[in-house]
Amino acid sequence: MTQKTGALVFNEHTDRYDIRFDVADYYGGLHCGECLEVFTGGKWKPTRIEYGDNWYLVGIRAEDLNGLRVRI
Repeated sequence: MTQKTGALVFNEHTDRYDIRFDVADYYGGLHCGECLEVFTGGKWKPTRIEYGDNWYLVGIRAEDLNGLRVRI
């Protein structure tokens, strides 16, 4: 399976995060429980996106998810 790398972006119309791979190339919207990897601390870490009071990545400390480098 080929992995694609992009950046997390928040879509205000759908009220959920998406992954932007290129100018007009998006994943299509992330849903609770979807697994992905985030690049943090100089390495890729597996995580999943969830929603509580707000969207968050399990096991990842980040004030803002926008712009985080991810792959799926």
